[in-house]
Amino acid sequence: MTTVSEEARRLYVEGRDLNEKLRAEDARPLLRQAIEADPDFATGHYGLAQAAGSNDEFFESLERAVALADGASEGERLMILALDAGTKGRADEQLEMYTQLVELFPEDERAHNLLGNVYNGRQEYDKAIAEYRKATEINPEFSPAYNSLGYAARAAGQFEIAEKAFQDYTRVLPEEANPYDSYAEFLMKRGRYDESIEQYRKALEIDPTFQASYVGVANDQILKGEFEAARGTMRELYDAAEDDNERRQSLFWTAASHLHEGNREAAIEALEQGFDIAEKNGDYLSMSGDYSLMGDIFLETGDPDRAASFYQQSVEAVAKADVPEEVKEAGRRGEIYDGARVALAKDDLETAKSKAAEYHEVATGPFETRADHELAGRIALAEGRWDDAIAELGQANRQSPLVLFALAQAHHGKGDHEAMRRLATEAADFNQLSFPLAYVRDDAREMLAQ
Repeated sequence: MTTVSEEARRLYVEGRDLNEKLRAEDARPLLRQAIEADPDFATGHYGLAQAAGSNDEFFESLERAVALADGASEGERLMILALDAGTKGRADEQLEMYTQLVELFPEDERAHNLLGNVYNGRQEYDKAIAEYRKATEINPEFSPAYNSLGYAARAAGQFEIAEKAFQDYTRVLPEEANPYDSYAEFLMKRGRYDESIEQYRKALEIDPTFQASYVGVANDQILKGEFEAARGTMRELYDAAEDDNERRQSLFWTAASHLHEGNREAAIEALEQGFDIAEKNGDYLSMSGDYSLMGDIFLETGDPDRAASFYQQSVEAVAKADVPEEVKEAGRRGEIYDGARVALAKDDLETAKSKAAEYHEVATGPFETRADHELAGRIALAEGRWDDAIAELGQANRQSPLVLFALAQAHHGKGDHEAMRRLATEAADFNQLSFPLAYVRDDAREMLAQ
């Protein structure tokens, strides 16, 4: 760790350890003090980026870390530049850097955890699980790896491994809130809503300000059909919120509760309140995300023209944001993707195909590649090319209830009712912290009933 100040080193390590326990609010002051003690401490700026309380702080800290990276050690340089590459959509470059990091430090648990995170994001779950397990073998007390292992195994459908990992996480950090929060999220996935709420309540007993657990309780209540109770929980979060990000989270999930109830207008109203907070703060990146989400709501509820208007405003907002050019370019690519979706919703297949072909040429990285396959699959679905739809959607984001339901529709069209039932059940019982679940849960249940 390259710093001229032992005090900066001490503060960084203390802040890093808190952030690894998902206590970013407590970590940030220490990390800020670390870079005050040594303004040229590259890893200190990197650590602050990871614990940042706003988009502006994240990008400012990361930019400073990158500027100082060449003066740091090779390991620090790789960590910093890999985070920068991932932020700017250079996914293969990020994977290569973390692979180099593990080769340089094969007995470092954090290196393996970082590599596992990249594989997890690429939905290469077996590789991610192997890296997380290696991290826990190197250091059985390294808590983040148990958490990440649990989520990767859950996504892979390896539920016994996932549950044990989350239980190990609570064993290693029994006095922290996040392990109980993570285990609660696993229980939610398995449809064990009351047990899940019990674990979330344990987290809140430890830390009454732990906003993720308020969100978790509300989602359990939504999945149980207790929509007013969910909104009450979100009002509790709003009242207890320590910053505007938490207030926006409260309004975001309030909107989800309304959408699950079929009340689009109330959902939009809640999101507009969150948008006003972002606008007040000049947070154009969050404003862009809000416009995009409102566009999705109108698209999925049958109003593609209004959706198109919101998507356009999303691109205009991100263009004003103080973010790297690569982030703005991703927004412009997203405009093409959204244009294809709008055309599909209007049954304009020629425009949809043209936009999809354009997106195919510019899509980059695993996330956009999966989105590219989803577009191709949805076009095939609209044309009744069932096998093509199944092949393309099978390469899309399988952690999306929208994709799972589209796959169910394709198998239904093909006449494979066993596969249809399996996929419709996966969509209906997705049971995760997922806003898009509101769009398809009832439709998937109706498909199963029929």
